[in-house]
Amino acid sequence: MADEQTDTGRALEALEESRRELESLTYTIAHDLRAPLRTIDGFARALSEDCGERLDEDGRRYLQHVLDAAQRMSGMCEGLLVLARIQCAEFHPVRLELAPICRRAIERLRSAEPQRAVQPVIQEGISAEGDPALLTIALEALLHNAWKFTRDRAPALIEVGVHAGPPPVYFVRDNGAGFDMRYAGKLFGPFQRLHSEREFEGTGIGLAVAARIIRRHGGRIWAQATPAGGACFQFTLPAP
Repeated sequence: MADEQTDTGRALEALEESRRELESLTYTIAHDLRAPLRTIDGFARALSEDCGERLDEDGRRYLQHVLDAAQRMSGMCEGLLVLARIQCAEFHPVRLELAPICRRAIERLRSAEPQRAVQPVIQEGISAEGDPALLTIALEALLHNAWKFTRDRAPALIEVGVHAGPPPVYFVRDNGAGFDMRYAGKLFGPFQRLHSEREFEGTGIGLAVAARIIRRHGGRIWAQATPAGGACFQFTLPAP
């Protein structure tokens, strides 16, 4: 029995070491790729500005493809860096109120798109135990997701609340585009998208960030939706 426990402990240590090495490698690759990407983007923009008139229609279209690809890759690198930083960030759980965090996030989204008709419904008295900085990032990611996918709704409805436990189940619900539940398993993976970029912009990193934060707290996250019928993202956090 002792030998089995020792072998299990060694296996877990090796697995944890492999995870740390993979995260370090991911961070290094994403960080180091930013410089050549900035160079590609800079020279492509200079070419467009200085020589664009000399290019034919096909040439200008090809150049725009280069610029778009550089921007997408830059966004993906930034997303990988965010994921790595979340895993390495200091963790200081406290008791905090979630409603004020959500209201501030909605106001920031509204200030960027004041023309949108969005009706937020935020339950008062929602509290949780967690790291304030990390939970703020997670809630902002979920609210940004709801804001984006309700773009074609007038008015858009975004609801934040909690179902009594145990354990309490927190939720962010919207009346937006929704998705097919057959593909729900892809939602929380980095760069996984259920809608094309032509429909909704983004790199597909926001939900992965939210999921990593919730899991780091020891909770779990899942979603329910129907196509064109809105989505509801739910998560738990461990009791204090």
